[in-house]
Amino acid sequence: MKKLLVVLTLIAAVPIFAQNSTNNSPVEFKELKHSFGKVEQGKPVTTEFKFTNTSDKTVVIESAVAGCGCTKPEYPETPIMKGKTGTIKVTYNAANAGAFTKTVTVKFANVTEPVILTIDGEVVKKG
Repeated sequence: MKKLLVVLTLIAAVPIFAQNSTNNSPVEFKELKHSFGKVEQGKPVTTEFKFTNTSDKTVVIESAVAGCGCTKPEYPETPIMKGKTGTIKVTYNAANAGAFTKTVTVKFANVTEPVILTIDGEVVKKG
């Protein structure tokens, strides 16, 4: 019984540790997900993810990588000073009809956990 209690306690503690590790981000995003809703096939759509450097140091984005070739992120390559804001622009090429969910993984210098940005929506045929 004691072993079971120890195992259950450890399992319950894992989400707490996981939540704390994501709070180590030096920036605060206004939103991490954007829903485009219905978009017309053949017309790329773009959104901007705004963030603020909430740390006491300069922040550098090492990379912003899309999960597929249909999504293109653009990010500032210059350092973001403390208290300043930046924008990551994400464009989705709405070539294929149907629902979509795409991610962009943003890696900050000297930060272990990346930030995951998500876009979704539904591409509808021209008509």
